[in-house]
Amino acid sequence: MAGAFIAGCEGPDLTPRETAFFREADPWGFILFARNVETPDRLRALTAALREAVGRNAPVLIDQEGGRVQRLGPPFWTRWPRPLTQMSRAADPVRAMFLRATLIARELRDVGIDVNCTPTADIAGEDTHPFLLSRLYGDNVETVAARARANADGCLQGGVLPVMKHIPGHGRAPADSHHRLPHVDTPLEVLRRTDFEVFRRLADLPMGMSAHVVYEAIDDAPGTVSAPVIEEIRDGIGFDGLLMTDDIGMGALGGTVSERCTASLAAGCDVILHCNGLWDEMQEVAAICPALAGPALERADRALADRALPVELDIEAAHAELGALTA
Repeated sequence: MAGAFIAGCEGPDLTPRETAFFREADPWGFILFARNVETPDRLRALTAALREAVGRNAPVLIDQEGGRVQRLGPPFWTRWPRPLTQMSRAADPVRAMFLRATLIARELRDVGIDVNCTPTADIAGEDTHPFLLSRLYGDNVETVAARARANADGCLQGGVLPVMKHIPGHGRAPADSHHRLPHVDTPLEVLRRTDFEVFRRLADLPMGMSAHVVYEAIDDAPGTVSAPVIEEIRDGIGFDGLLMTDDIGMGALGGTVSERCTASLAAGCDVILHCNGLWDEMQEVAAICPALAGPALERADRALADRALPVELDIEAAHAELGALTA
């Protein structure tokens, strides 16, 4: 039975010790970064080797939002503008977002990647930290929900599963959670009308990623390791898809890697996301994470059941239409 974690790897080729480790530890899935990306052929070989190591069609994830967060780029892949910039000049932003996500998904699927950590469904606001701001889609519930839905639909049309993030909402966080822990002091009733509402409208999507944010109206612990926040995600927002942590190695969380994994799983996250590929940390994650079972396994199986082949698409025409919409 697959372990309840997603693992990274060190470089563009799988090393013998990584192959042996993944065969034994059997992570549920894998995540790739720019350090893993060189040529299309080499990337296809890597995604195939990862799946061969665990002996099944494991999901392979990436963050390919476009703009600031883009792991694949020229000369082999499209250089995408920042989402907020592109949507602000689009004649039909919802259609533009759908086309953009579909085209990104087709590029990913071509090299064996079948999960994209997008849409970023956080609401842009006055307090949004710059690390996140340009990655967002708008500044109100209606706009963000519509564009995030279009993004998710485009992913699925392109044969890639979407992961909505950062649930229940990172937009009000004034700090970069890669480095320190953000606190949000907004009243709960306001959060439910705004930030949380976007995710409620997307609650049928197959996968979500938690936010390393303290919501002071709910708990004094970060959302990823907070049972009351996970309860709000499940019962208030109504999300019953697979819930993965944001990267467990980020600076927002305290304690050792093992302690972070234990606290996240105890709070109600289904799967631990470990991104940096560091050997010693991967050993800790694998030792702590149990095999997927019960509701977590059911959610994982439901998510993977949504994987499908890309819908037929005239890629040249889609690029032309997107270009015309955003000229």
